[in-house]
Amino acid sequence: MSPQARPAPDALPTGSIGAGTADATSRLAAAARAADVSDTDASDTNASDTSARVTSAPAPAVVTAGAARRAASIGLLPGLGLSAVAVAIAMVIAGFVPEASALLSAIVLGVLVRNTVRLPARFESGLTFAAKRLLRVGIVLLGLQLVLGDILGLGLGMIVVVVAIVVIGILATLLIGKWMGVSPTQRLLIACGFSICGASAVAAVDGVIEVEKDEEVVTAVALATIFGTLMIPLLPLSAHLLGLSTRDAGMWAGGAVHEVAGVVATGGVIGGAALGLAVMVKLARVLMLAPVLTTISVARRRALRGQPATVRRPPVIPLFVAGFIVMVLIRSSGFVPMPALDVAKFLQTALLAAAMFALGTGVRFSTFKSVGFRPFALAAASTVVVACTALGGVLLLD
Repeated sequence: MSPQARPAPDALPTGSIGAGTADATSRLAAAARAADVSDTDASDTNASDTSARVTSAPAPAVVTAGAARRAASIGLLPGLGLSAVAVAIAMVIAGFVPEASALLSAIVLGVLVRNTVRLPARFESGLTFAAKRLLRVGIVLLGLQLVLGDILGLGLGMIVVVVAIVVIGILATLLIGKWMGVSPTQRLLIACGFSICGASAVAAVDGVIEVEKDEEVVTAVALATIFGTLMIPLLPLSAHLLGLSTRDAGMWAGGAVHEVAGVVATGGVIGGAALGLAVMVKLARVLMLAPVLTTISVARRRALRGQPATVRRPPVIPLFVAGFIVMVLIRSSGFVPMPALDVAKFLQTALLAAAMFALGTGVRFSTFKSVGFRPFALAAASTVVVACTALGGVLLLD
């Protein structure tokens, strides 16, 4: 039965009903207001609690750019310290065994460390810095060994021969390597190392193309050192058998031997004026490093032309190549004192040795199994091509 149909009690008059209804309505309204107040108080309390919790929560630490850079710099120290120790050992070895250059000794030490000791992760950032940044600085300092006036003093004919040695050596090595099935990066490293200036050229090319497989760089450096060392006794003997004059033998040595140190040793074996001529011709080959690296960088940019914008392209002239050219000009000005040049030469060797050690730490013995015999055969062929081109050029100048 609905409330409207329920009969009113007999004892209750009509007026009382209205009053009771009004009282009931007043009580309900009061109860509702009390409930609203209670809910509001509860909400305020909850909000206060939440605010208190938020306020009491610790604020997240704000890391400034300067602090991040300082932390990154400190993170480089373990790897750089290890590289410095390795460079010191490599230089001592090179002092006792001149045939084992500091660069070769450093890279061998790096390989030995990687395969005998488990390097903690904290060394990685410093080693990466050495392999990339210190390498480029070392190549820049290499420019201080070159004097344009001395190289021009060789004469136009010998300069043309030097250009021919580098161009023919690189192109022939690339073609032979392709025919042999050697990887593109491996044959480029061997071609430039054997045609220009050995391990330094290999490192410079790595600075442009950033070789993914460190063992390819290690292999190219090792092969350049091995075949360059073999040239020290073989070239003077061959020059004697061919009846070459001291002058011609010296220029042949400068045009054929891979490393600068190997050229010095070979010129010393020949004797007489051969040493000075050999070094001048060799430095003319080193000067070719700048145009060759620029050409490689331009070719790489063209190869990446169709790639997405996210793929990083090398500059037309890499910054360290520009620095190399600037150093050549500074040295050619004649304003740099000899003590400063001696310090720069020491730093150049130390920085390149540090880079070679860092590269060596990225190589495991097991990876050499995949290298195979082909790079060795290509290195032998490249040595023959460069030596024959240099000999032919020297004979044509007579």
